[in-house]
Amino acid sequence: MKFVDEAFIDIAAGDGGNGCVSFRHEKYKEFGGPNGGDGGRGGHVFAVADPNLNTLVDYRYSRRHEAKRGEHGMGSDMFGAAGTDITLKMPVGTIITDAETGEVLYELLTPGEVITIAKGGDGGFGNMRFKSAINRAPRQKTPGWPGEKKNLKLELKVLADVGLLGMPNAGKSTFITAVSNARPKIADYPFTTLHPNLGVVRVGPEQSFVVADIPGLIEGASEGAGLGHQFLRHLQRTRLLLHIVDLAPFDDAVDPVAQAKAIVNELKKYDQQLYNKPRWLVLNKLDMVPADEREARVKDFVKRFKWKGPVFEISALTREGCEPLIHAIFRHVQSEQRTENEPVEVDPRFAGDTPA
Repeated sequence: MKFVDEAFIDIAAGDGGNGCVSFRHEKYKEFGGPNGGDGGRGGHVFAVADPNLNTLVDYRYSRRHEAKRGEHGMGSDMFGAAGTDITLKMPVGTIITDAETGEVLYELLTPGEVITIAKGGDGGFGNMRFKSAINRAPRQKTPGWPGEKKNLKLELKVLADVGLLGMPNAGKSTFITAVSNARPKIADYPFTTLHPNLGVVRVGPEQSFVVADIPGLIEGASEGAGLGHQFLRHLQRTRLLLHIVDLAPFDDAVDPVAQAKAIVNELKKYDQQLYNKPRWLVLNKLDMVPADEREARVKDFVKRFKWKGPVFEISALTREGCEPLIHAIFRHVQSEQRTENEPVEVDPRFAGDTPA
C-alpha cells in the first residue's frame, strides 16, 4: 500500500429537520390544539483512531464526507428522526487541523479514541413548542439549524519509539531490516527510501519497541531540499534519535564528519525541541573498514565531531554490534516510559480537590 501521510477533506454534518405546523383534526374534538413535532437533529461526523490503519491513502481519493440531515417534524406529536451519523477511521497519530486557519483541532493518540469533528444541527421547533395560555393556536415553527461544515487537513505523524536519522545511503534501511520485521527497499544509490518505514524490534518475550526509518536528509533539508524534510515531523514523537553515519563512504572526497555536522544543523534549524531530544551516534559500515584501522578511525571521527554522547559501532549488513545496541535502546525506552507513567505528586493540602 502506498504511504500517504497528508490529505485534505471536506466534511459536512447534517442539517436539522424543520419543525412542523399541525393541528388536531379528530371527530367530536373541537379546538384540538397544536400537535406539530420538532425536526430531528442532523447526523454528526466522528473520527476514530484505528490501530489497523497506517496510512491516509483512503482520504486521498475520497474527499467529501457528508452526514444525513434530520427528518422534518410531523403532525400527531411526531418528532423527526435524527440523521445518520458517519464515522471516519483514521490511523493512530493523525493530527486534524483547520485547512483555512492552520489551527490544530484534534489529535488521535489513543487506539479506539472517538472524537466529534463536526456536530449536526439541532432540529427546528414545531408549533407545539409555542403553545401558551394566550396563544392557543400557534402557527409558528422554526427551520432546522445547519450542521457544521469544515475543510480539514489530515496529517499523520508516525508513533515510534526510535527514529533513524542520517544522510542518504547511510545504511538506515539495512539497519531496520537487520533488527526488525520491516523489509524496506534497499539499493546502492541515494534516496532509495521514499516514505517512512516502521519496524517492530523484538528484544524478548513481551519486550519490543518501534523504529521509524525516514528518507535521508541532505544539507538544506529544513528549507525544503531533498526528500527528508517532508518527514522530519515524524521524528517529533520519538523518544530517541539514532544518528547513523556511514564511516566508509565510497567517495574518498566525502568527509563523514562534515556530513554529520550538516545533519545536526538541519535538525536545529527545523525544530529546537527535536534537536534537544536524546540522540545517540551509530557508526555504521564497519565491515568496510580494515580491522586494524577501525579503532583509530572511530576515535578520529568522535574527536573531530566533538561528540560527548553514547557511541555505538555496528555493521548493519553483517549485524555486528546490533545486539548490544538494541538492548541499550530498549532499556532507554523502558526508562522513558516509566518516567512518563509516574503519578504526579499532589500537595496534601489540595488532595481532596483532586477529581477521582
